[in-house]
Amino acid sequence: MSGLMGVQQQQQAAGSSQPLNKPKRSRLELELEEYVADEWCKKHGVKMDVYCCTDDQIICSRCALRDHRGHSIGLVEKERNTKQVAMRNIHAQFREMIQKHENSLKEYKKLLSNISEEARDTEDSSEAAIVCVIDTLQRDFRLLRERIRSHEEAAVSRVKHILDFLPVKLREMKKREAQLSCLAETQSNASFLQQWSSLRHLCEKDLQQGCPEFSQDALLPFTQLKEAVWQFKDQLEEFCEQEFASLAQSALPAVQSRPTVRDTEPKTREEFLKYACDLSLNPCSAHDQLTVFPDLKKVKISKLRGPASPHPERFSVRRQVMCREGLRADRCYFEVEVRGEKAEVALTYKGINRKSGTHLSALGGNKISWSLDISNTYSVSHKCQSVQLTMLRCRPTIGVYLQFKEGALSFYEVAEDMMLLYKMEAKFTEPLYPAFWLGDRTSITICDLKQHRS
Repeated sequence: MSGLMGVQQQQQAAGSSQPLNKPKRSRLELELEEYVADEWCKKHGVKMDVYCCTDDQIICSRCALRDHRGHSIGLVEKERNTKQVAMRNIHAQFREMIQKHENSLKEYKKLLSNISEEARDTEDSSEAAIVCVIDTLQRDFRLLRERIRSHEEAAVSRVKHILDFLPVKLREMKKREAQLSCLAETQSNASFLQQWSSLRHLCEKDLQQGCPEFSQDALLPFTQLKEAVWQFKDQLEEFCEQEFASLAQSALPAVQSRPTVRDTEPKTREEFLKYACDLSLNPCSAHDQLTVFPDLKKVKISKLRGPASPHPERFSVRRQVMCREGLRADRCYFEVEVRGEKAEVALTYKGINRKSGTHLSALGGNKISWSLDISNTYSVSHKCQSVQLTMLRCRPTIGVYLQFKEGALSFYEVAEDMMLLYKMEAKFTEPLYPAFWLGDRTSITICDLKQHRS
């Protein structure tokens, strides 16, 4: 090693005397120089083979005697062997921890997928439960409606009986009154006395029977039932709000529920019209038996119409037509006037099948379309699942209110006080295109709401 240091000193001297011709040192020489610097004490020029545990420092024997007196001292090799055992333990612990982290990473990736699957399954299960509740309410309502109609028939029968009786009784009493008038003008005393005896008996009998007093008691059960039903509605809403809040807090305590927008939703038609959008029909999508008017606002059945020109967007099996505009604004509203026996008003993604005769092309028959089915009553459809509504069809105009980001689609019967038919909830990922299916002798007109657009 001393020879090595001598070589190093000679190289340094040669380098200082000939700076312009300094030879380039090899990598080995640089490593040897670094090794020498690390292993030898710069202060005493001897090898550093002593380790001061107190100062955590490698020193030479002279430094140990002079500068580290009283410290915990040991040989470098021995101390390394001691500390290497501890290092191996820590190394093993690190490997074990790394393995645990890798396992946790795999489990969390799997959990991430399971969360979404479980959430969708929970949504479907919850929706199925609510649909069962709706079915129960509808069944009970049908029973209640039957009792209402039975009571109606009985009440109508009683009133009709009175209506049949009163004219006959009225004619008889007018006849008696005419006889009394005639008898009062009779000049013959004998004739008066003879007729009065029998006439008096008939008149007294009529007076004893009396006249049925007019009463609206027949309407009272209906009034009481309406009050009871509305009271039940309030109680049911309060119960549902409390129970759903309780479910959310107990089953999902760490999840902040999505803020409700019910209190901020429009109520009157004027408020809905603030979100009016302008729509136009796409003639290229119309089935052969549909005629789209030149203003692109009205479509009707026209079975005598010849085959339309082929087009990839055209519905070839179902009598359906789509609009040109896709809706994805925060809030959109439009109205259609439906004239005819049967129709469907729907929203769908643009990719709905146009050529199939299966549920893939049916509005509301797949997972990418949501439909209100209109006949004498209403029903709503999605993914081949239908919910029958109890409300009877009263008005021709249907309002459709879309809340894209909030994932809500509502159908209304249009009036100044809008009548909510049904509200559907979903996570919309693409623009929604208004679409319509037309039954026999049916026409649909998109209402012009341009002046109401904000």
